[in-house]
Amino acid sequence: MKNNLNQSQNLFKEVNKIAQQTRIVAGLFIFIVLVIVFQALGFNTEILQSPSVSQETEKIVSHNSLRDIKDFKVSPYPETEEGKIAAYGEKLIKETQKYLGPNNKFGAVYSGNNLACTSCHLNGGTKAYAAPYIGLSALFPIYSGREGKVATLEERINGCFERSMNGKKLPVESDEMIAIVSYIKHLSKDVMVGSRIEGQGFVKIDAPNRKADLTHGETVFKSQCVSCHQSDGQGLVKKSGSMEEGYIYPPLWGNDSFNDGAGMGRMLTAAKFIKGNMPLGATSESPILTDEEAYDVAAYINSFERPSKLAKEKDYPDLNKKPIDSPYPPFADNKPQEQHKYGPF
Repeated sequence: MKNNLNQSQNLFKEVNKIAQQTRIVAGLFIFIVLVIVFQALGFNTEILQSPSVSQETEKIVSHNSLRDIKDFKVSPYPETEEGKIAAYGEKLIKETQKYLGPNNKFGAVYSGNNLACTSCHLNGGTKAYAAPYIGLSALFPIYSGREGKVATLEERINGCFERSMNGKKLPVESDEMIAIVSYIKHLSKDVMVGSRIEGQGFVKIDAPNRKADLTHGETVFKSQCVSCHQSDGQGLVKKSGSMEEGYIYPPLWGNDSFNDGAGMGRMLTAAKFIKGNMPLGATSESPILTDEEAYDVAAYINSFERPSKLAKEKDYPDLNKKPIDSPYPPFADNKPQEQHKYGPF
């Protein structure tokens, strides 16, 4: 009887020990899940961590977190299937017209012009203040006033295809969309989720409090832009008679340029891009044009005809979120359309 009792007590102790270990493991598992969720939402997780864990996390973050695009260096693609897909995405970004354009020899057409994504997202989307891709996958999904909802990275990419590329949406599950997203993720791998870094978007300008001067804009264009984009603004092709090869310098207006629903169709957006990047050699730190020159030449470029985006009136369901320089109606105010296009803003 006594032996049986001792055996029962020992068994109970073992069961209790196992239960305690199980609770500890379960607690650690829940803790790890909470940390991951809070990090994904961009919350500070130091309050969940012991001092030693927090210090280790700080070391990892300081080593892997990119804070300025000027410090960015493209990492080699890993020798994996994912690396191959990302490398294909780079080709699609740099040679969009070759693989997806109206004259491509590879399959379906998604781009309605012969521009490449890198025509605006310079250096394959790696140049600071030229709408770089670096860090985008760390920001999306994000609210879009134009869409009136929280938009995914895929939806943002398709916005470019419908507007800047004057084409149509890529299927979200297509090899091409997956490759482009993989490329952006490869460029963004050292950016913390939810963080913004120096060099994203465009430079700021002090817009003159006046209507744009198109005559002055033409003067700036002739002195600073025609050597690349030509006097007629139609750019310079890589190979005559082979439009699938695209442009050395893209057209700025006309049938083979971005349509009137594109971001570059907004004067202030175009002026910011021009100030930080044009003419070639300009940077955010060493611009070539003044704010007034960028302002007027942006208006001059956008004064010409270009393809029309269908259903633009559905943009910005909340008109109060529509940018002041959006040049097409409807508007939330009573200012004339010409003022929305040319200022003053």
